[in-house]
Amino acid sequence: MRVVVQRSGPARVRVDGETVGEIRFGLVVLVGVGKDDTHEDAQYLAEKIAGLRIFPDEEGKLNRDVREAGGAVLSVSQFTLYGDARKGRRPSYADAAPPDVAERLYNAFNEALRARGLQVETGRFRAMMQVELVNDGPVTILLDSKRVF
Repeated sequence: MRVVVQRSGPARVRVDGETVGEIRFGLVVLVGVGKDDTHEDAQYLAEKIAGLRIFPDEEGKLNRDVREAGGAVLSVSQFTLYGDARKGRRPSYADAAPPDVAERLYNAFNEALRARGLQVETGRFRAMMQVELVNDGPVTILLDSKRVF
């Protein structure tokens, strides 16, 4: 699994003009599921994200995780994180998981975050979504459960 984690102020995701997920502040997490991913990948990234110390403490140091900061998570599925544009001009998505597998692991990832005490809002799987956020910092972290980067 691959994720883009962004520390955020207000954020929301809309589908057909309707807000389906919204947070006051916290993390916006774009989630891509790869064809070789398993339940363990979802658990690993949920644990990593829940503990990421990217929120400032009283001294301004990045020492707090999203729970300690009182924030929430807006999780948005995004298969395009597995786009490979090294050849040609049209990305290949051959490394992305099939939709049924991706949806199951995306849901497992969100449940794993909730099990760690986080409030999790989501987009709508396989929908065309509009994501709005105020990137705070900006702080943006890339994570891959296979530790590719």
